[in-house]
Amino acid sequence: MLKYLACLLVPVLSVQAADLPSKKYLNLPAIKIMVAASEAKAKEMNVGVTICIVDESGNLLFLEKGDGASLNTLQFAQKKARDAAAYGSPSREAAESVKKGNVEALAFPEFFPNQGGLPIRVDGQLLGGIAASGAKSEIDEQIAQAGLDALLAK
Repeated sequence: MLKYLACLLVPVLSVQAADLPSKKYLNLPAIKIMVAASEAKAKEMNVGVTICIVDESGNLLFLEKGDGASLNTLQFAQKKARDAAAYGSPSREAAESVKKGNVEALAFPEFFPNQGGLPIRVDGQLLGGIAASGAKSEIDEQIAQAGLDALLAK
């Protein structure tokens, strides 16, 4: 009787497992692609920056302080990347929101109003955030964009 019951349940359990959605995530090769491109862009622009990559929950996946980047950039890069991942938009938009008078947003979790962080989206799915810090904010964003562009080109 027990064998019969097991034979009936196994196909049901298999069908449910097959229906699970597949989820993309940032693996090490993807991270290396983004980092290499961001480093190359920083070198091209002759700036020392910290580069940070986080997953969609804001968990740190990669953090590298470039030569000449100040210590505070370690925190700034993480905050920019987490803002982008948490809100699914460039951290520049947070800065623009505060400039427009939306100071209440400063109380939001992971909110960081400083340009340089970008969300990482692949096939419409938010995978995390990438950021650079250490140069002018516009340059930081260009460096992060280079990493993102390299990932999406693959």
